[in-house]
Amino acid sequence: MKNSIHLMSSLLIGVALISCNQASKNQENVEKSTIPVESKQPQVEKTEEVFVPVKTYRVGEQVPNDLVCMVNNAFMGKAQIAVPVNGKTYYGCCEMCVYRLNKEENSRMAVDPFSGKKVDKSEAYIVLKKANGEVDYYETEANYHSFTKKM
Repeated sequence: MKNSIHLMSSLLIGVALISCNQASKNQENVEKSTIPVESKQPQVEKTEEVFVPVKTYRVGEQVPNDLVCMVNNAFMGKAQIAVPVNGKTYYGCCEMCVYRLNKEENSRMAVDPFSGKKVDKSEAYIVLKKANGEVDYYETEANYHSFTKKM
C-alpha cells in the first residue's frame, strides 16, 4: 500500500514538472544563437488571437521580465502570467509556477553571477544565457558587463 502511494505521488509530481517545462523543451528546436519572440497583435476576430514574431533575442542580450518564467529561469518568447507579490510583479508559465512564486520566497530570488549577492528577480537585469532559453539575473547592467569582461 505504501509503495503504491509513493508511486502515485512520484507520477503526479513527474507529470506536473513535465507539463510546466514543456514550453521550454519546445524551444530547443530554435536556432542555436537566437530565439524569436511572439507578440499579441490586435485581434482580427473576438475569438481569434494572432501572434507575430517581432524581435529576436541573442545570447547575451537583456530580455524583458514578462517573457521569462521566473520559476524555471527560462526565456519563453511570449508573455507570461503576471504574479503580483508584496507590491512587485513576477512571471510564471503555468499555474504551478504561479503557486510557487506566491508561496516560495526562493523562487523569487536569484544569485548575481558577478557579485554573488541575492537578487530579487522582479528587479533584476535579466540576460539570455543560452540559446535553449536559460537566463541569468544580475543586480545591475554594470554587473553583467563586468561579468562578461571577467570571462
